[in-house]
Amino acid sequence: MTITVPTNGNSVNYRQEGQGSPVILVHGIAASLYDWVYMMPDLAAHGYHAYALDLLGHGESYKPDDPQVYHVDFLFAHFENWLDQLRLDSRLLLVGHSLGGYLSLRYALRFPERMRGLVLIDPFYTINQLSPLLRLVRRRPHLGAKAMKAAPEWLINAILGWDPSSAADFSPAARQQIANDYKRASPHFVYLTREVPDLTPSLHRVEVPTLVIWGERDYTLKPETFQRLVEQLPKACSHPIPECGHQPHIGKPGLVDRLVLDFLEEL
Repeated sequence: MTITVPTNGNSVNYRQEGQGSPVILVHGIAASLYDWVYMMPDLAAHGYHAYALDLLGHGESYKPDDPQVYHVDFLFAHFENWLDQLRLDSRLLLVGHSLGGYLSLRYALRFPERMRGLVLIDPFYTINQLSPLLRLVRRRPHLGAKAMKAAPEWLINAILGWDPSSAADFSPAARQQIANDYKRASPHFVYLTREVPDLTPSLHRVEVPTLVIWGERDYTLKPETFQRLVEQLPKACSHPIPECGHQPHIGKPGLVDRLVLDFLEEL
């Protein structure tokens, strides 16, 4: 079931499926809740209540037209307010991909008493992870926004196909959905990486059990930074995936879903 609710005047579009302990699924930049189209049914079938939202500026959620609003603090406040409105009465397990991993880590740092565990998939936690192209976009976000407005959906789909780490793993339908999510997102999303507080100094305070999954051929974030993250988290285990890029939950959903379910069962 997909629902749209107001959150402090800013609508949030989200989907929920299943019954049981809550599992919150948080997508990355320029994506949407459709990132979890494989994982949600698996969670529901195994007795969990899965929730997936469209973050601010993404999917069918509120898209402000002011570039200055696209700051990670505003994004986090939007996410936090939505979780508060769900009024869940049990501890949470957050599953975050990329920028969704950043938001999940930040939530765990702010509300440790609300947490049951974390699953981080190719998570973003420091600017030092960014590829050279993303560093360029970060320095000149106005140019990135113009490029996103101008790029037709078919071109984005074609560019996705050029990534040798992911093209063979994505079905045509998945590639089409990823391209569609890029075009549906506000072009101002490129401003989100301008000023992002580095979480590295705080990682030792994340005391909940954490599973870190990543693709060894991630061309968006530097793969070697994920192992460093695992080493700094007090209760983390890891699972790198060979021959896989930045979106293993889409490219290899069967494997990733099994890893997540096994982790949940251990909790």
